[in-house]
Amino acid sequence: MKLSIVIPVYNEREFILTLLKRVLALPIDKEVIVVDDHSTDGTYELLQNVKGIRLFRNPVNMGKGGAVKNGISVAMGEYTIMQDADLEYSPEDIPILLKMAEIENAIAVYGSRFKGRGKFLIHSLLANRVLTMLTNILFGGNISDMETCYKLVRTDVLKSLRFDARGFDMEPEITAQLLRMRIHIHEIPIHYRGRTEKEGKKIHWKDAVIAIFTLLKYWVL
Repeated sequence: MKLSIVIPVYNEREFILTLLKRVLALPIDKEVIVVDDHSTDGTYELLQNVKGIRLFRNPVNMGKGGAVKNGISVAMGEYTIMQDADLEYSPEDIPILLKMAEIENAIAVYGSRFKGRGKFLIHSLLANRVLTMLTNILFGGNISDMETCYKLVRTDVLKSLRFDARGFDMEPEITAQLLRMRIHIHEIPIHYRGRTEKEGKKIHWKDAVIAIFTLLKYWVL
């Protein structure tokens, strides 16, 4: 079973080669789709020399949501998963998610940082708890980590979703639509180490506010 791994990248020159080495080494049938979101630090030029990836570049900066959308549009695997370009998540968890999908014939499998070994910043921990709780209340879900990057979803279903989000609001956008479709989201524990703003963390408190509005938008649709 082939897995498409979509990696949106923006100014991640410091981490991207280490991340790609680990992803490319995964012992699964895969395609690695890297979408550079018009980086300005030389990331794209660096990526041009990497073998074994399908490399795309947005003509302008479109945000994480825009980069992921473009990556999904060219995915050819039976399943697709998103992988952040930094080292917060452990790619070695990906085969475990794929195995769960195969065993359960699942449409969606999420990697839960709360069920696994997650090292959060306190404000990030609280924001994620609140957003996940709101998601479950609004859409009748029973998940522990709505904001996780590791969303492994059957590709045909993922391509059928509506993608309006340009930033990190793509996480609630995907989850809200899956739950509205009555799709059961399986969860398994994963490893996670949240990085600080000094280390390049790009998500801020305003993204939590945008996520709330995104959830409410799909609730009233």
